Amino acid sequence: MLPRAEVNVDAVVEKVRPIIDDVRDRGVEAVLEYGERFDHVRSESVRVPHAALREALEATDPQVRAALETSIERARAVHADQRRTDTTTQVVPGGTVTERWVPVARVGLYAPGGLAVYPSSVVMNVVPAQAAGVEGLVVCSPPQQEFGGRPHPLILAAAALLGVDEVWAVGGAQAVALLAYGGTDTDGAPLEPVDTVTGPGNVFVTAAKRTLRGRIAIDSEAGTTEIAILADHTADPVHVAADLISQAEHDPSAASVLVTTSPELADAVDAELVTQVGTTKHDERIRTALSGPQSGTILVADLDDGVRVVDAYAAEHLEIQTADAPGVAARVRNAGAIFVGPHSPVSLGDYCAGSNHVLPTGGCARHSSGLSVQTFLRGIHVVDYSEAALRDVADQVVALAEAEDLPAHGQAVAARFGSRREWNR
Repeated sequence: MLPRAEVNVDAVVEKVRPIIDDVRDRGVEAVLEYGERFDHVRSESVRVPHAALREALEATDPQVRAALETSIERARAVHADQRRTDTTTQVVPGGTVTERWVPVARVGLYAPGGLAVYPSSVVMNVVPAQAAGVEGLVVCSPPQQEFGGRPHPLILAAAALLGVDEVWAVGGAQAVALLAYGGTDTDGAPLEPVDTVTGPGNVFVTAAKRTLRGRIAIDSEAGTTEIAILADHTADPVHVAADLISQAEHDPSAASVLVTTSPELADAVDAELVTQVGTTKHDERIRTALSGPQSGTILVADLDDGVRVVDAYAAEHLEIQTADAPGVAARVRNAGAIFVGPHSPVSLGDYCAGSNHVLPTGGCARHSSGLSVQTFLRGIHVVDYSEAALRDVADQVVALAEAEDLPAHGQAVAARFGSRREWNR
């Protein structure tokens, strides 16, 4: 009864496919033409000079720089603990299987540049990739007419703070295509392709990621942001309204959902929304989001029903504002991230909680996780059996191979021992 914002990615795929093919065939020249067409500026080159990164960082407001440093420090603390270690299992004497966790070699990290600027997304993408041990990092963000065809200075500053020296001034579907295929910059320098592309973006970025998936790995198909709040009579309507507004601020199609056992709280939140929206900078955008079919209030009989509702909805961000918030949060199965109690708003997670804010949307939290160190790691099984360990299981391998009518599989074992009589020596 509460639909997601309508975004037809399939329809957009047909629009971005020619862009992808053009970038594959013509490389940077096509990218610069699309930048001129869509971003209204033609960059001198794709790669931003190193000096521009340092200059952007030096020009950053000290308070903003300190905030970014706090965000980075806390994100690094959380993501460092996510790094998996190799494990070796002795299956039988002389036979082991080791699972090695190996980072991808090179990743492209997308930072949007539409209705707002997102240096926080640079932090959230780069930190887990670095914690995973990825050696090659490139940050992509759209060129800005206001800044001479380069990404927003805060994007450049965040990259510099994180030690990333490769930033490309390219956005949209053409950015994903260039990351996938690589190219040659205007000065003749190579733009190496990547193995994985992560980061949120608009529907054109999402469509390009869908189209190129397989050639590259992707984190997810990010949709419009959403917040759900499960609250009872103990919640403060001022807090609830402010949190609903905070996510509606992102996009006119953003979803803000209140699930509550209390009609009194629902009415109080409605009244607070009227008061608070009028004082916000982006009031028109927020009103559109809050009045859309994707936003609303759901009354439930009790918290058991409330948990069932939020599990079915599987929100990107879920706040629990109830009398026993930790206990209720522990019962939730489906959410991108859960924010527990009155002092853990989604905004904290967006910037300085230490958690990652690149999260599954559109109900994908039922089966997918947010961005983490694991996104950039691959598990490789290393099988190491001795002659004796192989001989011990040879009969079973041959039996299963013959049962599946794949006799050459069994012969691959038999060739090592000559005959079954020799297997059992």
